[in-house]
Amino acid sequence: MFIKGNNSLSSNLKLKTQTFKLLPVIFQLITVIFLLSSCNSTYTQKPAGYFKIDFPEKKYQVFNQPGYPYTFEYPVYGKVVKDSVYFDTSAENPWWINLEFPQFNSKIYLTYKVIGTKNNTLEKLLNDAHNLTNKHSVRADYIGDSLIETANGIHGMFFNVEGNVATADQFFLTDSTKHFLRGALYFEATPNQDSLRPVNAFLVQDMKHLISTFKWK
Repeated sequence: MFIKGNNSLSSNLKLKTQTFKLLPVIFQLITVIFLLSSCNSTYTQKPAGYFKIDFPEKKYQVFNQPGYPYTFEYPVYGKVVKDSVYFDTSAENPWWINLEFPQFNSKIYLTYKVIGTKNNTLEKLLNDAHNLTNKHSVRADYIGDSLIETANGIHGMFFNVEGNVATADQFFLTDSTKHFLRGALYFEATPNQDSLRPVNAFLVQDMKHLISTFKWK
């Protein structure tokens, strides 16, 4: 039994030795199979992601400054700044303001005009409002408009411009006899509809709240 035991032990040692010698070959075969299967697999690119934005709670305050021909509500995270220029146009009266949102690097331009002064006929002001919106038609995918009629007796039109444009949402309000106000939401950033969509949607709610609470004095 002692001799047979030695023979068995010897055989086991030889078998283990041969197995260890074959391990590198086995690993190489597994690696080749893995590489071949990887080459044949379909690569799916992950969609581009954007930073998560923490939006503030919606609370509103009243803009009702003496001497201004209008009043409205605006969010507490925005600030009203008196303006003298709207893009390349100089202010023709002291009632032009910007509603700025520093957190979002954006603002709502509000330009007021008195109907009947400086050739500001209602027809001309309406045409100007439409023309300023249509200036984006080259880069716009779609331009939609909807009539505005609020509980405060305010009338006008709201424009939504789809595409990579700087001012995607605009509006005008008028009483058709004396007052005319135009608003435009503008981002001080390279227009990118996908990346700006969440912020734009958030601020459009504020823009529509401004409209729904707007009153002429």
